Amino acid sequence: MSVISSRLGQQLAFIKELDKLKAVYRKTMVKPDNSRQENSAEHSWHIAVQAMTLQEYAEEPVDISRVIKMLLLHDIVEIDAGDTFAFAGTTELADQSIKEMEAAERLFGLLPQEQADKFRALWLEFEQVHSPDARFAKAMDCLLPVIQNMDSEGGTWAKYQVTRSQVLKRNQYLEHLAPKLWCYVLEQIDHSVRNGWLQDC
Repeated sequence: MSVISSRLGQQLAFIKELDKLKAVYRKTMVKPDNSRQENSAEHSWHIAVQAMTLQEYAEEPVDISRVIKMLLLHDIVEIDAGDTFAFAGTTELADQSIKEMEAAERLFGLLPQEQADKFRALWLEFEQVHSPDARFAKAMDCLLPVIQNMDSEGGTWAKYQVTRSQVLKRNQYLEHLAPKLWCYVLEQIDHSVRNGWLQDC
């Protein structure tokens, strides 16, 4: 007779499904590993640790535990929806948003109801970026690629001819939320433009 309850069975099904996130590859490169493509599971872990490390720079009070949960959950939807380049066209990004909403329903729906509701609510809060916790989480999601691209001499920015204005817009949450980090980003953008890694427009 199995000792696995219905509840545990649902939780294990969800945990097994998460393994698929390791097979979702992003445009960002992992420089220490021969510049291979990063997967979304690695990215989620990396930004969660980054948020813990840089919490002191947030001007608004943030609950770092909630921020970390959002960051660990935010890309789970890519198991179904795949990853879309941050600087893709407007139509492609809109289509991706629809796919991710459907994915959230299926993937979080694997869990027992109260856990499904809690995880889905955290994911949605991150997507809507209304709360201080969500703004800080979103800022961390945008900041890490800046660090990685700088470490790779332009990385995906250079490869896909990304512009200064695109990177500025993507990191806008930092301007008032974490001014010191915003200044860092501005310095990196200027350096990238001077080196031809970012298009100056």
